[in-house]
Amino acid sequence: MASPLKPTDPHDNNSDRLRTVARYSGIGAQMAATIGLSTWAGYWLDKHYATQTPWFTLGLMLLGTFAALYNVIRAVSKGE
Repeated sequence: MASPLKPTDPHDNNSDRLRTVARYSGIGAQMAATIGLSTWAGYWLDKHYATQTPWFTLGLMLLGTFAALYNVIRAVSKGE
């Protein structure tokens, strides 16, 4: 005897899509915030120490970018 098929609910598919969109947009916002705050901190340090070249800005911007990419890769590979 064949088992009855469970009817699919179209709302389940939409809620899964919304969760996925919310998850990835949250990751994107976190990435933008990490890079933005680290760049701002480097800019502030350059102004505070009156440096001739923006080494703090460049260094912290790169560090923030690598940290943000690490977080994105970790979150995507985890499949939260």
